[in-house]
Amino acid sequence: MSAGKLMRDGLWDNNIVFAQLLAMCPAMAVTTSGTNGLGLGLATTAVLVVSNLLVASIRHTVSSQVRIPVFVVLIATLVTIVDLVLNAWLHELYKVLGLFIALIVVNCAILGRAEAFAVKNTVAASAVDGLAMGLGFTFALTVIGLIREILGSGTVFSQASALLGTSFAFLEMKIPAWDGALLMILPPGGFAVLGFLLAGKRAWELKQQRAARSAASGCTLPDHASA
Repeated sequence: MSAGKLMRDGLWDNNIVFAQLLAMCPAMAVTTSGTNGLGLGLATTAVLVVSNLLVASIRHTVSSQVRIPVFVVLIATLVTIVDLVLNAWLHELYKVLGLFIALIVVNCAILGRAEAFAVKNTVAASAVDGLAMGLGFTFALTVIGLIREILGSGTVFSQASALLGTSFAFLEMKIPAWDGALLMILPPGGFAVLGFLLAGKRAWELKQQRAARSAASGCTLPDHASA
């Protein structure tokens, strides 16, 4: 599979949240702001890329009988490292994300990609797959977080400087005369936003499929007519 196809698969066609409907717990719990979603998404991306690399590297040396426990230990070790790094250098974000950093280890998507892809493919392809899936997950969490933050708090990328550095403080905005609706930053609001996004994605895909069928039938009409 080409790198472009892997990227499209992870970002859109097989997106962890919007297509596979995995990792719903962090998707609903931490996306009260775009910054929180971006932070957890980037942390998960780092774990996905490195875990795929390691799994692909040892796939010929680990027997099938013990590969799942070995993969779990690898993922748990990587998550522990990420947890310590965030606690040391991004402590404000660490306090917000809290337990959900450690819970990356039970994210079905990480072990799922190791078992479904990395254990069967090369190191390079596995790294691209991990990056694509991670960026797709980050994209989903950030979009959900931004919508909930705007509607629920009236802000945009609140405390982005705590994650990205002071040079990104320009991303932090406050919408005038709008304090937000509390419902949107509560779990029901998260599920509502996710539902509308899933419906929009599905509607767009159906429109693209109809357009493709129309184009195909239009191209074949002259052939049938000539026949």
